Amino acid sequence: MYEVLIERGVERDLKRLPLREFKRIVRAMKDLARDPRPSGSRKLVGSERDWRLRVGDYRVLYEIEDAGKIVRVLHAKHRREAYR
Repeated sequence: MYEVLIERGVERDLKRLPLREFKRIVRAMKDLARDPRPSGSRKLVGSERDWRLRVGDYRVLYEIEDAGKIVRVLHAKHRREAYR
């Protein structure tokens, strides 16, 4: 089981979301504790530990630290803003 850490910026991102999207993204982030590389997740090119998970039109960007069993969520943004 991994520990999921959420950055402060993600909290701000989540507060701006519609309730339905908020619930879907929070559920997806909780599921990362059991499986940090779920089906549909992709490793970001040019980075050693960064991954992205698609949740509808939103992207959860996170990094996995296998040695410490930690998943650190960096962003939860709409797909057109996620990679800027």
